[in-house]
Amino acid sequence: MRLRRTITEDERRYSLLANVLVSMKIFPSDITIDLNQLKQQIEKNLPKDSSIKKFVEEPIAFGLNALIAHILIPEDKPGELEKIENTIRKIDGVSNIETFMVQRW
Repeated sequence: MRLRRTITEDERRYSLLANVLVSMKIFPSDITIDLNQLKQQIEKNLPKDSSIKKFVEEPIAFGLNALIAHILIPEDKPGELEKIENTIRKIDGVSNIETFMVQRW
């Protein structure tokens, strides 16, 4: 016995679209910034259809670590990357952001 189900237009559209993986280097404003707390604030402030794939801490110099955030963004949302960058820049404790890789996922 075969069961068939009708696929809705939304399901069809989302099954054809990919995500975009964006890698950002986030520089804290001071060495005393708690990176775990910064990670939580970034996750909390992301738009609902974006998500964190992973975080990596990268040493820079003299005890200062940058936070590499790998963020998944829906492909069909124009302007979403700029919106995320601006949101992260407004977080207390963030000095600068550098987007260094954008790829289809």
